[in-house]
Amino acid sequence: MAEEIVNRVANSELVQLELDDYAFEIPIKEYDIAQNLFEGLILREKEFRGFIDKFDWSVYRGMCLAIVCSTGAIIPNWAFMLLASALESAGASCHYGSETEVRERILIDRIHEIAREKFAGKKVLIKGCGKFEPSPEVYLSLTRTLQPHVRSLMFGEACSTVPVFKKVPQ
Repeated sequence: MAEEIVNRVANSELVQLELDDYAFEIPIKEYDIAQNLFEGLILREKEFRGFIDKFDWSVYRGMCLAIVCSTGAIIPNWAFMLLASALESAGASCHYGSETEVRERILIDRIHEIAREKFAGKKVLIKGCGKFEPSPEVYLSLTRTLQPHVRSLMFGEACSTVPVFKKVPQ
């Protein structure tokens, strides 16, 4: 008589956290402010304001722009503020940095918003593979956010975990 196969992982107290579940689904597009530089060197306020006023920012509605400058030019802070204002008015959002940096910053923000009650006192497994490979900063933030609330924290797959933290009973 054959023994029944039991899925011990499914029957365990383990809560799996998949980073893909917190990934940003809105399209992210890079906007290079270098295209607005005079002779590739400086940003002139009058011309930049004219560009901001004339450009149809609604083409970015529902998107997130990753604002970058591909040259070594020093961009004044007011320029980023003008861009943010125009994009906000058009129903778009923006962050400074490359598309990858912005995607990770948004993921980290979402990690901080995780309902800690969902993981409080639980054994949590951070899944090791997914659609994208986050930087170490994501894992640092995730650990700092969850550790005070969980009973234990692990990394990997249910069949092969790396223990990270275990709360010592008091």
